[in-house]
Amino acid sequence: MSPLPESIRRFEPSRRIRHVIYYLTGLVLLIVLYTVAYNYALARLEGANQSIFASFEFVIQTMTTTGYGQDSDIWSHPLMFLFVALIQISGIAVGFFTLRLIIIPLFTSAEVNLDDRLSPKNGHVIICEYRRDSAILLDELREFGIDYVLISSSREDAESLSNRGYAAIHGSPQATTTFERASIKTARTVITDAGDANVNTILTVRGVRPDIDVIALTDDSRMEEILRTVGADTVLSPHGVLGHRLAEKAVASFSSELRDTIELGGDTRLMELPVSESSELVGRSIRETRVRERTGANIVGAWLDGELQLPPSPDAVVRPNTVLLVSGEEAALKNLSEFTRPPRSFTGHERFVLVGLGEVGRAAKSVIEESGGEVVTVDVEDRPGVDIVGDGGAREVLLAAGVESAGAIIIGVPDDSIALLTTVLAQSINPEIEVLTRVGDAEATQKAFSAGADYVLSVPRVSARMVAKELRGEDVLAPASQIRLVRVPSTPFSGSTLGNSRIYERTGCRVIAIEDGDGQTVSVDPQRQFSGDERITIVGGDEAVQKFLKRFDVSPTDLP
Repeated sequence: MSPLPESIRRFEPSRRIRHVIYYLTGLVLLIVLYTVAYNYALARLEGANQSIFASFEFVIQTMTTTGYGQDSDIWSHPLMFLFVALIQISGIAVGFFTLRLIIIPLFTSAEVNLDDRLSPKNGHVIICEYRRDSAILLDELREFGIDYVLISSSREDAESLSNRGYAAIHGSPQATTTFERASIKTARTVITDAGDANVNTILTVRGVRPDIDVIALTDDSRMEEILRTVGADTVLSPHGVLGHRLAEKAVASFSSELRDTIELGGDTRLMELPVSESSELVGRSIRETRVRERTGANIVGAWLDGELQLPPSPDAVVRPNTVLLVSGEEAALKNLSEFTRPPRSFTGHERFVLVGLGEVGRAAKSVIEESGGEVVTVDVEDRPGVDIVGDGGAREVLLAAGVESAGAIIIGVPDDSIALLTTVLAQSINPEIEVLTRVGDAEATQKAFSAGADYVLSVPRVSARMVAKELRGEDVLAPASQIRLVRVPSTPFSGSTLGNSRIYERTGCRVIAIEDGDGQTVSVDPQRQFSGDERITIVGGDEAVQKFLKRFDVSPTDLP
């Protein structure tokens, strides 16, 4: 007798297959038991002798609820009626378990063709292997009215996104056929975030369409030259931007130098100012701060407890983690910065502690050193530039780094749990320290504020904002900012005054600058009548600006 093939002898069924085998075996045994018992009961209780096959047919008909009329006139004994009722009830139970264990999994596990869910595409964006919370980016693009197709090599991720209403397909971004399925011939841009496979992806794209715009995202800014060499038109490094932003915020807290300002026309500028915990503004209402009277600057908006208010309520209380959105001339903004930063000036000996020396940390370190500050670096790995090797979530490590006397600590570790722990420890060691934290999960932003952070940036949000800004070409205070600033024509308001247009009431956006037809900046007067030749600059959150653009059917123009 020949032995069984090796593949059969080594076959190990999955847990689900084993359950199905056990279930079917038990079902067969139950049917055999009922058949024999029914045949015996007919003979003993009713005095009727019939073939075992006829009894088998009766059991199958009863358990499947297809009928059993041919035997109903034979029954008279109470036990026979009870036995038949038992078969009927168990038949219902068997049907339920068969549906749940076999039928439903059979159909739900069937492979779904995600391509069939795509609507016709033209002028869209193709996104390859986005690894920074795809939903945040796709929501951003949806709000901007940018059509897209996301390619994921993970079928599970692709199906999950597709089931939630996103345009996602499964496939390898290193395969030409995948891009053909994503309609690359009619696409305008390809965005790749495939990590080490970025080079392969870019070369594949260039082989299909040499003329298409390619944007590459990387966690290592040192890859920029290589990615451009193989065909990337634009290279974005979100971690580097995030690190720069955190460091600039830290330095700005102790410096009178204005950073990240945007010119609105003439001498007027717009900028964000984080309020230090030791600022004299903390604990006062917006009305009580008397910012305009004391400095000449205007408070346009404020982030209060993670919520953007445009304009803030006069009774809103300024807290340590408040970020003010202010406009005015350079001198006025400098005057205001004196009230928002700690009551001491920046010196070359100001100490900053930097936890985590990856891409975020290296970017932050360069900004601090260029500003003349002293920086002490902490990292779990002994690498060039690390001063203290250890876990930033350990109290003794933070003490060794001098947190108790530092002006600010920048937490750039990739693990959110460690980042939150370090935030709490730093605050407990030095309640006066400025804490700036990077988080990898957008939902951890509020947790970081609750833990004591003064300023928080999330990698997914910064990445999505950088991509959207690149695609739309509109300006913001910085790629890391949650505030959008756009300039639009005043055509929809021609013949109406600013006050009557009710822009803020209808959209949540605020007009902060008006430029007349000659390009001159004019005062924002609610009684000014628009001729339709002006350009107005509005500011608002993501949803508010998108609502404005859709409601009035206008497109943003370039800011200076």
